Amino acid sequence: MQRFKNIVVVCDADSDHKPALARALRLAAANAAQITLVDVIDTAPGDLNRLFAALPGTRRAQIADDLRAHHSTRLDDLAGPFREAGIPTQTTLLEGTAFLEIIRLVVQNGHDLLIKGVRPEGVTGGLFSRGYDLHLLRKCPCPVWMIKDTDAGEAGNILVAVDPDPLDATRNGLNTMVMEMATSLSDIDQAQLHVVNVWTLQEEQALRNGRFPIDKTEIEIILAHEQQQSKARLDALMDRFPNDGGKRVCHHIKGLPGEVIPDYAAQHGIDTIVMGTVGRTGIAGLFIGNTAETILNSVNCSVIAVKPPGFSSPVASTT
Repeated sequence: MQRFKNIVVVCDADSDHKPALARALRLAAANAAQITLVDVIDTAPGDLNRLFAALPGTRRAQIADDLRAHHSTRLDDLAGPFREAGIPTQTTLLEGTAFLEIIRLVVQNGHDLLIKGVRPEGVTGGLFSRGYDLHLLRKCPCPVWMIKDTDAGEAGNILVAVDPDPLDATRNGLNTMVMEMATSLSDIDQAQLHVVNVWTLQEEQALRNGRFPIDKTEIEIILAHEQQQSKARLDALMDRFPNDGGKRVCHHIKGLPGEVIPDYAAQHGIDTIVMGTVGRTGIAGLFIGNTAETILNSVNCSVIAVKPPGFSSPVASTT
């Protein structure tokens, strides 16, 4: 069972942090975790001084200090419910490019989960319309939980997307991680867990277009074999995670993940999706696969994105 012990919650004013805080409070209590609440003054070094350059030197410094104090006081206020519940909680105010400073904090402090509310403009038309959320999803080394505004601190229906392949060590390790996380969250929330494995026959369209010397019977034989093999891989993965609580359903669906998973989530009232992402795609700065990003931009619920084992963030721990 996955247990998070060192959770960081992003509390910037531009994000809907209330549901993120509610979720973090419940998770920290269940896991006996410590919490760090972080805010970032999104400014380059020296920008605050330039912002207030029209004021006299002492006044300029005072206004800058007052602004920092405002952010710090706000974080302390948000930390109140955690401290009242006996949860070890600290606050951190950073200055710089927000996603860079947050990831550096994660690396330096060894945080094992980052929770962040979705920016209001991302609530419709896909979960992430702009802002630095995708930077965190792509480059943060620990799992990133993007909380939608309807999250009330617990889930009713959790979807975990798996794609098992025992011959691919990276993918197999990632499937284990997402299943451990999803089953743990399902246990904490007493939520229904929907395990979804989407399979397809590579080159099926090419085989069916009539340009190859293959008849329909042979295609159906190949298709049935691929379905059987894929289902066997899914069954082997599920055997490692007993359905002790009886709250798990498993679906083996033919199609494209970028289409099937958003449709399934909408039809079954999924409020949290747990999914893996891939490593470097070969394009500098991209650390999430096309399928994963398609899903992220097609759903309207909370999402937990998990990096594969051994993932190393491109963001250094120091400036």
